[in-house]
Amino acid sequence: MFKEFGPSLWISDGPVVTANMGFRYPTRMAVIRLKDGGLVIWSPVAASPALVGAVTSLGAPRFIVAPNTLHHLFLQEWAESFPAADIFGPRALAQKRSDIAFAGFLEDEAVVAQWSGEIERVVVDGNRIMTEVVFFHPDSGTAIFTDLIQHFERSWFSGWRGAVARLDAMQGAEPAVPRKFRVAFSDRAATREKVGRILQWPTVQVLFAHGAPVRRDGQAFLKRAFAWLY
Repeated sequence: MFKEFGPSLWISDGPVVTANMGFRYPTRMAVIRLKDGGLVIWSPVAASPALVGAVTSLGAPRFIVAPNTLHHLFLQEWAESFPAADIFGPRALAQKRSDIAFAGFLEDEAVVAQWSGEIERVVVDGNRIMTEVVFFHPDSGTAIFTDLIQHFERSWFSGWRGAVARLDAMQGAEPAVPRKFRVAFSDRAATREKVGRILQWPTVQVLFAHGAPVRRDGQAFLKRAFAWLY
């Protein structure tokens, strides 16, 4: 059910979901175990009984995290499964999901201070499509993206959707930032500053929600992925 991705880090792939205009996306979640044994559930997928049971076998869920303003479909399911866990997300997500009781927002230092030394984060905002919070897990050397980097096999989309995916850089030689997100940044200088902090992380692996992860030379890969910004 869960695959170990590094020390105290596990991933699990969920069912395919259908988004706008019939685009189908695979889903992926991650679980990070903190040094006190508590779990951070990142971008939860559909909460099947088997998956919920697999999570509890890893530890006690303390935080449920929506890492951007697009990945929120299954938050309520996990909140009901673990009512004692705090739900965090970008502040803008609260405007879309007024039905969810957020305990705090990922922009707030007081929230991420609970993970000090164990999880780092950069808030990549100023984008007209979404706000995404990128995480770094030092123990495994893993940078964790959601939608800001994607990679689909050429056979995943067909017909006009395949043509759109290729033009949008969702398909290519290696994972990339889709072009729709590139042009949606309103202040490229501010974005360069935020991405610059990400590029300073000693990244070995890069994980994202849609596509096969990058397992080595992560820092060099991220420099290539964001070369368009510089």
